[in-house]
Amino acid sequence: MDDLQGQRWDKLRAMTPGDANALVTFEDKLIRQTGWPRLFAQAAFDEYRKFLLLAATAGHPVSPSPAVDEVWHLHLLYTRHYWDLLCPDLLGFDLHHEPATGAAADRDKLNDWYATTLDSYQRIFGIAPPAEFWPAKPSSGQFIRVDAERSVVLPRRAWGAAIVATGVALLALLIALVWMWILLYGRTHG
Repeated sequence: MDDLQGQRWDKLRAMTPGDANALVTFEDKLIRQTGWPRLFAQAAFDEYRKFLLLAATAGHPVSPSPAVDEVWHLHLLYTRHYWDLLCPDLLGFDLHHEPATGAAADRDKLNDWYATTLDSYQRIFGIAPPAEFWPAKPSSGQFIRVDAERSVVLPRRAWGAAIVATGVALLALLIALVWMWILLYGRTHG
């Protein structure tokens, strides 16, 4: 990281959208919106800040990871902070968020941008992007928003454990029912 990047990085690390004294902070809203644990949300916000530095200094178009994109979407709702402070003062240009069109050429372009973003991350920060925030390939875009008060969401990695737990519970129930049937049948027919 050169001196200019270092100065910009210091400013971006100190950046927090919204009122720091608000009852519900930016971080609180991010946690509420995503369901992420606080430490993961804080780390995702740091990765978003790194994405902003890449956007400002890498010298090429950048593409966010799915987690970084979630933070970016929320930041865009803080319009005064985003357009009046971040873009002109911290970045020096307007950073627009434009959705993909769905066309194959657009997908290929974004995949190239994403790969270049990962390379620039390594070059500028001197470390590989953390895989939990920056997967090797961009998302396929299969995200949906879910009302957590009305739905139960089970992460894909927890499916196996849930299936095993359900199987064990059903087996225990079956054994209990068979045992009860044997006890009841044995008393009435024995």
